[in-house]
Amino acid sequence: MPLASDVAQTRCCVVGGGPAGVILAICLARRGVDVTLLEAHRDFDRAFRGDTLHPSTLELLDQLGWADDVLAIPHGRMTEVAFDVGDQTFSVVDLSVLKTRFPYVAILPQAKLLQFLVERGTAAFPKLVVRMQAKVDEFIRVQGQVVGVRYNSPDGHQELRADLVVAADGRFSSLRKRAGIEPIRTSTPMDVLWFRLSAKEGDPHEMHFRIDAGHLLVIVNRDDYWQLGLVIAKGSYHDLKQGGLEQMRELVAKLAPQFADRVHELAQWSDITPLVVEASRVPRWHQPGLLLIGDAAHVMSPVGGVGINVAIQDAVVAANLLAKPLLEGRLTEKNLMAVQRSRAWSVWLIQRLQSALHKRIVRGAIDPLKPFRPPWILRLPGVRKLAARLIAFGPVRVRIRGEKTPFV
Repeated sequence: MPLASDVAQTRCCVVGGGPAGVILAICLARRGVDVTLLEAHRDFDRAFRGDTLHPSTLELLDQLGWADDVLAIPHGRMTEVAFDVGDQTFSVVDLSVLKTRFPYVAILPQAKLLQFLVERGTAAFPKLVVRMQAKVDEFIRVQGQVVGVRYNSPDGHQELRADLVVAADGRFSSLRKRAGIEPIRTSTPMDVLWFRLSAKEGDPHEMHFRIDAGHLLVIVNRDDYWQLGLVIAKGSYHDLKQGGLEQMRELVAKLAPQFADRVHELAQWSDITPLVVEASRVPRWHQPGLLLIGDAAHVMSPVGGVGINVAIQDAVVAANLLAKPLLEGRLTEKNLMAVQRSRAWSVWLIQRLQSALHKRIVRGAIDPLKPFRPPWILRLPGVRKLAARLIAFGPVRVRIRGEKTPFV
């Protein structure tokens, strides 16, 4: 790589401007830690990114004093997870029973959330620096320890030295690859085809799910348009595509007759974005001077829409545990190990629960040979209440620590 035109120093370099990276940078800067966030793109606008903000995330935003402003951004809300099966509706989870100021899931475009957080965070916390179009090319290592990164930006080749580098650059993390860390992958029975249809006056407002004849359709209200996800058997996209786009339109119209008048908006296959669903986690989240969080450390299945919320919880816990040693200049790998110890068991448990849902619900919903029958255990009130709490908060309720929020 060419010599850097500029060399800078910070306490923590966060690579990746997704929810985990942005929240971590804000929480550290709020505690007085010098933080530089590097984002490779010029903006935050990506297609079909996770944007279901669960009560856990809304409570964390409320701790920062920003929840009301975030919720002033146009968004949808979901209080119940229910499936339309034939002419019956089967309720799985009712979030309205939870004891929280936010007994619902807010469905808000991730790009708008991230833009809000960066603007509010940089205005509120002078220790936070955000650099867009900053693509990391390599680590800087000294005696085996990561001590910074070299990156390319519109200003040329840059070098940033740091006590800690955090990889928060998503499921295809380039930093994870450069560190030689391989995730352990778990097979899933499904993939998802995401696409958009226009919204019209008189449309229903709630997110819902439709199961019929071996197909599962996810329908999400995005305020000015509808986002739909057709859940298909793993690896079957090619066969579906071979059947032609008209067959795809007919299938959507059959599953959701309310959209029959607009399926023509699927004009070409490029209007449909296939998501290859996987679940994975790395066995070790850290190396000397390097920490992985969010999707870089573990990729969650889209079941339950928990991925963005789990990543944000990683960030909050990491800030809680690392702010003080970073401020005092005494960060060691033991501090990074503590982050993994605190979060890994929650991630493991959620992934196990998602795997059970894959087998008990998703696999049955997309089986064309058998009628779908909801698992009887989900009819028990105690199980439904536990499911609501797990979807809302995860296995443990995470809080932001700091002088103004002395939670344990």
